[in-house]
Amino acid sequence: MNYLVAVLSDRIQAEAAYSALEQEGLPMRQVAILGKGYQTADEYGLIDPNEQARKQALRMITWLIPFGFAAGFTFSVITGLNTFAWAGEFGNHFIGGILGGISGAMGGTFVGGGVGLVIGSGNALPYRNRLRAGKYLIVVKGSESLTRLATRTLYQFKPENIQGYSEPES
Repeated sequence: MNYLVAVLSDRIQAEAAYSALEQEGLPMRQVAILGKGYQTADEYGLIDPNEQARKQALRMITWLIPFGFAAGFTFSVITGLNTFAWAGEFGNHFIGGILGGISGAMGGTFVGGGVGLVIGSGNALPYRNRLRAGKYLIVVKGSESLTRLATRTLYQFKPENIQGYSEPES
């Protein structure tokens, strides 16, 4: 599946481009306008980078807390540290494990969230920012020949940006 995304400066231009695509004979169920008064990014399914970052952070936390606990416990056993005399030998190792688990949670939150925000957003964040700025997006979804025809049609409206994407085949 191929996608074509064109950024247009105002509603009148977006509606004119939509009408031109309709006159070219494109199936209108494969063409969408995103912007104020039309579909939102969420309604269309444009990924939210913050949501992706949260999911990535939770996935990392799920794995890093147990590994952090094991690493902290093992480190305490190997070094024989007696940091908390009141806790006894096993208590010291257990506290070391808890501190390791906390470190794992922090690592999963900061690294997982940051990586998810950077990698998970793709081009969705710039498009969302343009929608917030009052711009309109025309999205055409279909075969390569359909998106090629749409590209030729949309270029006459001098879009701020026009970008094609191919969905990886699974």
